[in-house]
Amino acid sequence: MKYLMILPVLFALAFTAPVKVDTLGVDVQSSKIGWKGYKVTGSPTGFVSLKAGTLTFADGKLTAGSFEIDMNSIACTDLQGGMADKLVGHLKSDDFFGVAKFPTAKFVTTSVISRGTPGSYKVLGNLTIKDTTKPIKFNVDLKEEGNKVTATATLTVDRAEYDVRYGSGSFFEGLADKTIYDEFDLNIELVATK
Repeated sequence: MKYLMILPVLFALAFTAPVKVDTLGVDVQSSKIGWKGYKVTGSPTGFVSLKAGTLTFADGKLTAGSFEIDMNSIACTDLQGGMADKLVGHLKSDDFFGVAKFPTAKFVTTSVISRGTPGSYKVLGNLTIKDTTKPIKFNVDLKEEGNKVTATATLTVDRAEYDVRYGSGSFFEGLADKTIYDEFDLNIELVATK
């Protein structure tokens, strides 16, 4: 009798189409990560280079992803010459991201949820900066053109959670117009080929 109860399950499994899973490597040359900081006296901008990344799809829907940032590649776009070099050197120092000791930052998804329209997702995952890992969530928009897939997102990161303290009003009082706000943005564009 118990074998008869198993038959419907086996029958259903036999006629269920297998899920097609594709994991695509991200093209690090075509992909971009821009950053924007905020302080009382302005908003510095720049970029960092992608070291690696993946986008995973099941039956054409985004299910996972990851990326790794080369922190040694920090560059500034709103200043020129010696001023830009000074800012980049400071960002690479132990006051900020300590890239000599922590040369990479990375993000890995924990779940991906459809937002109800094709190509629109809410992504939850873990961001690691300076060997500190914290959960983060953000929206991703996915576009396909020919054999190219492009995922774009803006992550707002609270640097205080990663022990990046320099000029932070969360840790120091009386900074006045020298205050650098804790939040900064990462504007991400990951490009992969199907």
